[in-house]
Amino acid sequence: MRSILFSTLYLVLSSTLSTASTCSNLTVSGERFPSLIDVSAEDLAAGLEGGLFTSVDLVNAYIARISEVNDALDVVTEVNPDALAIARQLDAERANGTVRGPLHGIPILIKNNIATNDKMNNTAGSYALLGARVPRDSAMAAKLRAAGVVILGKLNLSQWANFRSTNSSNGWSAYGGQVLAAYHPMQDPSGSSSGSGVASDLGLALASLGTETSGSILSPSNRNNVVGIKPTVGLTSRNLVIPISERQDTVGPMARSVKDAAYVLQAIAGVDPNDNYTLAIPNNGSIPDYVAACNFSSLRGARIGIPANVIELFTEGTTRWAPELDAFYASVDILRNAGATIIEDANYTAFAEYLNSTTGIEILNGDFLVNLAQYFASLTYNPYNITNLAELNNWTKAFPLEEWPDRNTEIFDDALAQGWNNTTPEFWAAYQQNLYFGGEGGVLGALERDDLDAVVLPTSFSAGIPALVGSPVITVPMGFYPANTTVRRTARNLVSIGPNVPFGFSFLGRKFSEASLIGYAYAYEQRTKARNDVRPYILPTTELSNVVGA
Repeated sequence: MRSILFSTLYLVLSSTLSTASTCSNLTVSGERFPSLIDVSAEDLAAGLEGGLFTSVDLVNAYIARISEVNDALDVVTEVNPDALAIARQLDAERANGTVRGPLHGIPILIKNNIATNDKMNNTAGSYALLGARVPRDSAMAAKLRAAGVVILGKLNLSQWANFRSTNSSNGWSAYGGQVLAAYHPMQDPSGSSSGSGVASDLGLALASLGTETSGSILSPSNRNNVVGIKPTVGLTSRNLVIPISERQDTVGPMARSVKDAAYVLQAIAGVDPNDNYTLAIPNNGSIPDYVAACNFSSLRGARIGIPANVIELFTEGTTRWAPELDAFYASVDILRNAGATIIEDANYTAFAEYLNSTTGIEILNGDFLVNLAQYFASLTYNPYNITNLAELNNWTKAFPLEEWPDRNTEIFDDALAQGWNNTTPEFWAAYQQNLYFGGEGGVLGALERDDLDAVVLPTSFSAGIPALVGSPVITVPMGFYPANTTVRRTARNLVSIGPNVPFGFSFLGRKFSEASLIGYAYAYEQRTKARNDVRPYILPTTELSNVVGA
């Protein structure tokens, strides 16, 4: 099915590109086109406003770029068959003087667990949901459409958001295949928003949406050289997003710059009556101006803490993290030189205890058992009539394309064997322990004790504790492993660390402090521009100049 969808769209596109496939210049009629690997939202908006190109041109160019690399990297599971029609409509609106916002007519890709009520599938990478239908767009899709975004397609992911197997690999799904990152052959893309990270990095759209339960935006952003914003749980709606945990799931942008990520977050944040967690948004649901928060001077006067014990416990007894640590402490000096006050040893006091606890997975199991059944119940068409995790587990083991037992279902098995869910008394006690590990004993306690504005960590160490309490994190590209790095491999022979593999720098804050974190992240990004230091080894070559006027 995926190959049919791509073939159909590429036939439409090929007639557009056939006379321009050899065009290598970046100008038409003397006007310069932005390179799609570096382009910003503001560049695209200016080009659309000035008539340099159209939304249809953008869709055609991005589809061509996807077609160039998708066979090698398995990033996109399907392109929206209505993308060109939507782009034409948005071009017509612009011609009539209607512009919905700064993202009007700009293509964005979304993770294949965020539902759209259109011709695309929402599968979480499983054939169990191929052909399933939802009653309406998810709030995320509806907000993007209202902002004038062209939802260009769905992105591959670690199946069930990395909540099925203990012997699988980041970025693999039965429906989508194995996502690979683009900085080293066979590079682990990290997960579960694997396709979202690679697509944003390679300029297959302006940006993408990912989801995170614990690390699934931050980690692939870290390894794909992009900015990732993991919002406070409740800032963005999870309604009709295939769930793991209502207490930890969140949806956020992944983009090549902080400002572009801020533009996307502006479009998707806000109250949704179908997700009661969004009712906790402060100021009666009013959303700050995240784009205006991108201020070069934001770090001046900020109090920034370093939880040194987290770094020590993660790196104890190994030198494998040395390049990331060297870059991290050099980055701390950049913050200091930009006017921030650095507080050493702003520690997570319960971190060692957390590392020996099982409550984190118990909470996810308890929510998953209930929340997944709720998602199945919301479907208007359920192709295999699966209603709960037990039925999904049995179906997965019986359906050959799911590749069981080569890819096991031990996470399903363990959740089912737990014997309790989020409606039972055992859940509440475990959840209180989680709140302690993330709160008083974790990031929230560190922020309060030292009156901090933010905490900073290498992104490789940043995700777990904020996940427990639903607090926000932003990661920004920081550097790359050097050319003489010894290759380290992870599951299925993927390269987890090796020459040119990227890594990031994270800012962590209080709940609903995204505007402040965006400011700090932007100020850091503008002083470093680390993303530009290394290019991927594989890049699409189609540019707007190959499309416009063809």
